[in-house]
Amino acid sequence: MKYRCVLTMTFLMGFSACLEADQTSETTGITTGEIDLVVERAMVTFNVPGVAVGVVKDGKVIHAKGYGIQALGKDKPIDAQTLFGIASNGKAFTTTALAILVDEGKIGWDDKVIDHIPEFRLIDPWVTAEFTIRDLLTHRSGLGKGAGDLMFWPYTDFSREEIIKNLRHLKMASGFRTKYAYDNLLYLVAGEIIPVVTGQSYEDFVDQRILTPLSMRTCATNLAVLKKIRNIAEPHILVDGVLQQVERPEPVYHRDTLAAAGGLQCSVDSMLKWLTMHLDHGKLSNGAHLISAEQHKTLWTPQVIKPVSEEEYNRNGTHFAAYGLGFNLRDMHGYQWVQHGGSILGMVSHVSMIPELDLGVVVLTNGYSDPSMLAIANTIIKSYMPVEKTDWVSLLERDEKARVAEAKEEAGDARALKALEGDGGQAAFPLVSYMGRYRDPWLGDMIISEKGANLYVSLLRSPLLKGVMKPFKDHTFVVRWDDRTLEADAFVRFSTDFSGQVSGITMKAVSSLTDFSFDFHDLNFKKVQSAVKHDEN
Repeated sequence: MKYRCVLTMTFLMGFSACLEADQTSETTGITTGEIDLVVERAMVTFNVPGVAVGVVKDGKVIHAKGYGIQALGKDKPIDAQTLFGIASNGKAFTTTALAILVDEGKIGWDDKVIDHIPEFRLIDPWVTAEFTIRDLLTHRSGLGKGAGDLMFWPYTDFSREEIIKNLRHLKMASGFRTKYAYDNLLYLVAGEIIPVVTGQSYEDFVDQRILTPLSMRTCATNLAVLKKIRNIAEPHILVDGVLQQVERPEPVYHRDTLAAAGGLQCSVDSMLKWLTMHLDHGKLSNGAHLISAEQHKTLWTPQVIKPVSEEEYNRNGTHFAAYGLGFNLRDMHGYQWVQHGGSILGMVSHVSMIPELDLGVVVLTNGYSDPSMLAIANTIIKSYMPVEKTDWVSLLERDEKARVAEAKEEAGDARALKALEGDGGQAAFPLVSYMGRYRDPWLGDMIISEKGANLYVSLLRSPLLKGVMKPFKDHTFVVRWDDRTLEADAFVRFSTDFSGQVSGITMKAVSSLTDFSFDFHDLNFKKVQSAVKHDEN
């Protein structure tokens, strides 16, 4: 056999140059039994209750299977039709939907956003004027990673219109189009291009123009339908080493503000149809095109360069990394690698395509564990490549233990833990001095009141973010959120004005393991009212 392709610098233009070279070992792929073994090991090792795995090779589905259970305490098994939240893997549905409109001549990738959504504003007027649809999709806006995500995460009552209006308050973290920083809110804006141009909601357009033509029957764009579906996986997370199911707040079923950034629920069976279409460059099974080959090529053309870590190079032979339109683009051992991950509270998902091998892999889980899905995906993908076999479950287990241990050894983390246990510092002022109503320009109001012998914080627009605060040092406290599945305890630091009165608040996550969408560091509260009663929470 011959080793087919080695990526060269032309990868940066979205292509690969293929060179023949002697292959050092035979590659025969992977059997169903071997997939079963690695999935079962990953589930036990990383404490994941349910997984679904799909593999498409040379246009044929060779594996589509569920493992484990939909929810703790229930015997409902996972199968290939079980729905999971695919989170940010839904971003490619948004870019594909926009590609349909580009094909129809209704929009252009480089249209100015304000020409379609006049109320769109960022903090810099020049950036606002120059911002294009392409910029919405490529994480190069200049905003910080996950900026403003607290307007939808973990659950809020913000509307799409309010979020778009509040973007103007988010500070730039880098120059426009100079740096990659992952973003969710601008995909919300991208999704709103669709109703402006077509008169259809984002959800209806994706359902009618993508899911229906692809016969993705076990895929939902509107969360309201979830309550009617029996075959659906529930989210789970480890809290203090104990696996718990995450309850979906009732209002979640009635609205999904950020659908365009990752609100879809899909099964492995449907996702394999999605991958098959992309591996065939936008073509449907009947030979017609969902999107043209030209627009499909655009989706997979690098738009912004990403750094490559030493670990990526050592483990995957990666030389280049970039982001296209809704897809991560890399090379893996000489092959083009089109990939994306997705993460919501209690679920993670992974999609990979190796176009030169006509190979697609999807892994969906109902446990909050990146290592579990990566161990499964890497094992399957690399079985088709001429590389030395690796025990990915063991390797990623070691990585995860090291990552957790390193975070626990952080000085701030350790001292904060003592504070939460009641063995912390002493507040500089009497507690009543800190009580009151505080306001952030984009997240809204926070109430700090008295509860027993402690202060109690509540963010009014984000009902899950409420909890007891304990003194840490001087004017800094640590808040322990009541909902322990959030895993996002935070420092709350009070500032004072020139007269010595408490005047504002800034925040920061305690642990480096906190999900980046808890962007507490972007908040800047100003005191607008003195001491208030706890019953205002």
